[in-house]
Amino acid sequence: MTQLFSEEVMNKEEVIQGEKQYLVHTYNRPPVVFERGEGVYLYDTEGNKYLDFMAGIAVNALGHGDGGWIEAVAAQAGQLTHISNLYHTEAHIQLARRLVENSFADRVFFCNSGSEANETAVKFARKWAGARSEERGARSEGRGARGERAKTKLVSFSHAFHGRTLGALSLTHKQKYREPFEPLLPGVVFAEFNDLASAQAVMSDEVCAVIVEPVQGEGGIHPATPEFLQGLRQLCDTHQAILIFDEVQCGLGRTGHLWAHEAFGVVPDIMTLAKPLAGGLPIGAVLVTEAVASAIEPGDHGSTFAGGPLVCTAAQVVFDRVSQPEFLQTVQENGAYLQHRLKTMESEQIMAVRGLGLMIGLELKTAAAPLVAAARDKGLMLVAAGDNVIRFVPPLIITREQIDEGVGILEEVIG
Repeated sequence: MTQLFSEEVMNKEEVIQGEKQYLVHTYNRPPVVFERGEGVYLYDTEGNKYLDFMAGIAVNALGHGDGGWIEAVAAQAGQLTHISNLYHTEAHIQLARRLVENSFADRVFFCNSGSEANETAVKFARKWAGARSEERGARSEGRGARGERAKTKLVSFSHAFHGRTLGALSLTHKQKYREPFEPLLPGVVFAEFNDLASAQAVMSDEVCAVIVEPVQGEGGIHPATPEFLQGLRQLCDTHQAILIFDEVQCGLGRTGHLWAHEAFGVVPDIMTLAKPLAGGLPIGAVLVTEAVASAIEPGDHGSTFAGGPLVCTAAQVVFDRVSQPEFLQTVQENGAYLQHRLKTMESEQIMAVRGLGLMIGLELKTAAAPLVAAARDKGLMLVAAGDNVIRFVPPLIITREQIDEGVGILEEVIG
């Protein structure tokens, strides 16, 4: 095994045993130790080559070892890595400007992950709702918000996944994830995804925010319908609530649009980003309108590591590549080609193929995990999305030839 920074060299068995001895057992990892990546391929310590159709769970948009990304990160690491949010850095503003000038948003808050981004979105929405209640109270001869019903409820949806921290977990639908850690954040209600009547039934003036993934990821790759998202926008306007789009997985080019919601013609008040933004380094971002931002004051929220010059430099490289119209067009075309190849596979195990761009789900009649393991043994990296759905989220740089290669392996194992 190549060892870059330590005199100690560990073989595969020592790494696997070390995990059992030193790490908290939160993952069931297969007996593979990866050593390096190149483009859309990974290589393990025994020299085996794998076609990567999971991209670190929709993270490595530019694949592995992108030259421009490496050059920018190395240069920034040699100059300045961290200074904290107490001070200005150029990279911080350069990335924020890119995000604002290419979206609905007026301002950005940076954090370190998708879960943090969704936690932040909830805090911002509740602060905004509280500020509006105070304004109404001041106009009503000082009765104030205390005389009104609290505007703190949150609406989420079936199959939703918004993160593992307690607040984000409260918005996540799967009971298996929630139950061991209850009681969770109060005031959360769930409606049926893509069922506007169900959403309407739980809406009221007590709701401060509705959070939804334009394309659900962990829950099984379910795209929203335009009518559903448009209806949520109208419901939020009617009840003066914040509409939050969680684009942690589906945003930044994954669907063939810069932002997933662009395909639906609906604009949120808050959008959360994370996974692909810095090309593998930890970052999250919360994009907000000026109306939301105006409710936030110094001290309301913060993060020591967020928005550092290293990750913001990396994110600029990713954004500048992914946001190019020709890049996005290629994602749409290759995504359509991958869907076509999957839909024309001959297998009685396949129930449905769905998705947008290079975010596709293959629903099976049987459990997905054995097929994922069998594909890995043949050199194809896949990831499940729920119990019986295989998720296809390859690097956005994947070619048709590589799609054919991956589908060929899948046909072999699914047969």
